[in-house]
Amino acid sequence: MFGFKFVKFQPSDYIIQVKNGKVVREGIGLSFYYYERATSVVVIPISSIDVPFMFEEMTRDYQTVTVQGQLTYRIVDYRKMMEIMNYTYNIKKKAYMSDDPVKLSQRIIQIAKVLTKKQLEQLPLKEAIQSSERLAKAITQEVSRHEELAKLGIELMGLSILAVLPNKETMRALEAQSREQMLQDADEALYVRRNASIEQERRVKENELNTDIAVELKKRQIREAQLDAERSVREKQNELKEVQLHFDTQLEEKKQAMIELAAANKRSEADARAYELAAVMKSLQDTQPYVLQAMANMGMDSNKLIAIAFQEMAEKAERIGQLNISPDLLQSLIPGAGNGAGSVKPEARGGERR
Repeated sequence: MFGFKFVKFQPSDYIIQVKNGKVVREGIGLSFYYYERATSVVVIPISSIDVPFMFEEMTRDYQTVTVQGQLTYRIVDYRKMMEIMNYTYNIKKKAYMSDDPVKLSQRIIQIAKVLTKKQLEQLPLKEAIQSSERLAKAITQEVSRHEELAKLGIELMGLSILAVLPNKETMRALEAQSREQMLQDADEALYVRRNASIEQERRVKENELNTDIAVELKKRQIREAQLDAERSVREKQNELKEVQLHFDTQLEEKKQAMIELAAANKRSEADARAYELAAVMKSLQDTQPYVLQAMANMGMDSNKLIAIAFQEMAEKAERIGQLNISPDLLQSLIPGAGNGAGSVKPEARGGERR
């Protein structure tokens, strides 16, 4: 009606209405009437924009790698963006009147690509493949400080690198090398495990030997202690034997002294008896033998006297012709054998009779 139309925008858009070269209205998610012939509308998204990227770069060792990732940004200064890039919106066609919104993402990707190249040129292939997180962090910091983004009024919300991949031939070579390294590591692990087993077995045997040595040492100590005890016992026994020998020696010495004293006493007694006998013999040396015989027979038993008589007859047997001794005669000679009657004296025939 009269050339005026009504339009309504989403809350995710920042709207700037320009009429006759002047901003007449701006805000988020506006709705208003406008005159189509004299009004231009700039629509700038206020939400974050995700832009995936994939490009090839070269590492320090001249190996080509493919970098895959995604960055997220949003527009924070709408006036700067309107002044630098064309975000004029065709309300009828519901599309932008230029391709600047698409070029904005390409500009940011180009900035990220340049900074990624700068980082990859400092890394070898193996390190670059494994440095996705570190690479993303470094690129994010440098992109955030980039002057062009500040001039455009753009804030980088995040950048992530999903993968850094070499070409297929290089990948197969790395896989083969990694496989060989893994096999070598496995062999090394097996070698280490065997060595550890051998070392453990050696320690066990060494502990067993140390235990045996300790046991033998204890046995030797016990044996030495037993020998010391036996030596002490023998020393005590020797001391007792020496004491006993000393006592026995003293006893024998006392016995010897007693024997010598007894022998001396006996010699003294023998000397006294010899002196007494010598005195008696001296006094009797002039006495007749038959007198001495008679004196010896004095008080002698009758049996002994008879025996002496028979002995004297035996001494003079050559002078006796015949001697008859009857039982009656012997009975009469033995005291108490008879009353003395009918006793007969022995008669010697053909010789001297006594």
